[in-house]
Amino acid sequence: MTTSSRKRWPLFRFLADKLIRDGVLPTPRLIRWALYGSGVIAAGCFAGLGAFFLWTVNGLLLLLSLIDWITLPKRRQLEVIRHLPEEADIRQPFEVRIELRNRSGHPIRFAVTDDLPLSFEPIEPITGRSEGAGTFVTYVTAGRERGKYRFSTLYLRYSGWLGLWQKQATIPAEQEIKILPDLSAVRGYLSSLQDSLVLDGQRIHKRRASGSEFHAIREYMPDDDPRRINWQATARTGKLMTNLYCPERGKIVTLLLDCGRMMGVEQDNRTRLDLSLEAGLLLAAVALRQGDQVAVLAYSSGIKVYVPPGRGLAHLQTIIEAVYDLQSDFAESNHGVALTFLHRSLKKRSLVVLFSDMESYLLEDQLQAYLMRLRRSHVLLLLSLEDPLLFAWNRVSVTDSKRAYIKSIARKTLQERTAYRQKMIGQGIQVLDVPADRLALTAVNAYLEMKARDVL
Repeated sequence: MTTSSRKRWPLFRFLADKLIRDGVLPTPRLIRWALYGSGVIAAGCFAGLGAFFLWTVNGLLLLLSLIDWITLPKRRQLEVIRHLPEEADIRQPFEVRIELRNRSGHPIRFAVTDDLPLSFEPIEPITGRSEGAGTFVTYVTAGRERGKYRFSTLYLRYSGWLGLWQKQATIPAEQEIKILPDLSAVRGYLSSLQDSLVLDGQRIHKRRASGSEFHAIREYMPDDDPRRINWQATARTGKLMTNLYCPERGKIVTLLLDCGRMMGVEQDNRTRLDLSLEAGLLLAAVALRQGDQVAVLAYSSGIKVYVPPGRGLAHLQTIIEAVYDLQSDFAESNHGVALTFLHRSLKKRSLVVLFSDMESYLLEDQLQAYLMRLRRSHVLLLLSLEDPLLFAWNRVSVTDSKRAYIKSIARKTLQERTAYRQKMIGQGIQVLDVPADRLALTAVNAYLEMKARDVL
């Protein structure tokens, strides 16, 4: 009786996989030597010494292969370690180091490659030579999507000093890396010694405000309020001194991140959620450095993440850990659930900054009612991204009826967005529709202006 193909196939698949992943393969050098030997054997056949040359050449190749096989290190004599950073920013290149430790005492040539997740930039196999001590090779890649990713396997192929045969091995190397939002602006602001920030070539200054909390005493300037002259300090120093006041610290800034379907639309090669998340984290860093508290609420059809209010720059890391892997859902956003949850959770007056899409503001019937209810106890700021396609169609020249129709629809949509902004501003809710490259700049400026006017 013969074994059925169904029973033979798992064994064949296992042996084939073992041979490919952890087997032994001839090198191009061995193939070249074999071809040269074939020429020698052919020449010997013409001389009548074909059998002699056949056995001599094949015996020599067999002897050299045996020597190469004996000197080839065993798998247990090699150790491969990947040195991977714990986190990296999205689309920012980072370096990965691979260390090969050879304890066999024989030099080897090797090629190693990594099993990268699909959302990472691909790499080519890295070659090198190891003679015993730890040998390092590096490659550079970048993550194109936020989240936590697992690096699971390293593939190694190595040959001995003769280089006739090469072994290949599959090495388990489980490691994880977090791909964070682009935090370059946040790090630049936090590393600055001054309370200022440069975005897109424009400097944001900490505005001098006429708050109620005493801040410092300095020399009187021509534009200062004469009623705030400190006469005691003036008498001590002999110079005209004035008191400086700043807005009260400890206010609450709440960031609402819409993670619905519309926020997954790409704009400037990034999703709207990515742009909103980067702007929100920068605003959180500025607010925390100003001494305020920051809370974060992310939602789509339901509540996804809620970070209660906290103060101090250590709280920024808590926020990043909570929101770095947020993804947009295919469901429509339920603003009512998020605003109701926020109304129940926040009892103190706060600045509520909503990052969403203008289409949600226009088409959501119940959103305005929830906003008007929330406005009674909180200050609201609605942010959305301009649609560059609307502006592009609004500027095209009309050459036929189809283009005229599309241009009229684009202009009507722009007028509706402008009318909605004016309507909400008239009801005490600030709405800003800004380009993608100015979202962070606008959010931080709006917060500092409100804080300077003691609106909070």
